[in-house]
Amino acid sequence: MKNIDLNSDLGESFGAYTIGNDAAILPIVSSANVACGFHAGDPVVMRRTVKLAIDAGTAIGAHPGLPDLVGFGRRQMKISPDEAYAIVVYQVGALAAFVKAMGAHLQHVKPHGALYNMAAKDSALAEAIAKAVADVDSSLILYGLAGSELIKAAESEHIASASEVFADRRYMDDGSLMPRSEKGAVLSDEDEASAQALMMAERGEVVTASGRTIHVKADTLCIHGDTPKALAFAKRIRDDLSDCGIAIRPTGKFL
Repeated sequence: MKNIDLNSDLGESFGAYTIGNDAAILPIVSSANVACGFHAGDPVVMRRTVKLAIDAGTAIGAHPGLPDLVGFGRRQMKISPDEAYAIVVYQVGALAAFVKAMGAHLQHVKPHGALYNMAAKDSALAEAIAKAVADVDSSLILYGLAGSELIKAAESEHIASASEVFADRRYMDDGSLMPRSEKGAVLSDEDEASAQALMMAERGEVVTASGRTIHVKADTLCIHGDTPKALAFAKRIRDDLSDCGIAIRPTGKFL
């Protein structure tokens, strides 16, 4: 039986603002990427989200981002590898403290937004992030875009990695994600997103924006928790994967 992890970016509410439907999505996915306070989240939300994940039996990961609350961490910032290392250690350490305080285990680290996309192509940033993860806890799994510099950096640091694919994002011919600023970058049709998820999980392939079919390694599949259709997408994709005989399990159970 094939295995795949379903992950979702959660814990992105902060202060008086509520984002996403964490309590409903957590029992559907197998891993949660919890915002660590830089692009979203705050200490109260972090603690609450960790508790919800534990109650749902969902594996927990840190979701460190750029220090850009206003831009939700999706605007590129010019940062050095040293800065990338520091902000990842800081954020992973903060979430790890909440996880430890509740007697649970931190499974993985997945960079967020612009930091994720920058590190997918910038080897120096990717190496800094991988080193930060390894130095905090070498048993952590680093999530990165399939075929990206983050996956290569994890291998160099001798830590486990999970190649990530996206059900609701359009791909470019080089395997990168189409920028959100471009029309059609985010898939809004449930049938299309589910079909793309199944193609990646079953065959390791995806059709790009230009119509080309490329190979992708799919260890973990992301469903964004902040989109209006996140809950419907999560339910549909989980059901379709299960119907095809693909087991939904956290990466820590099969990598």
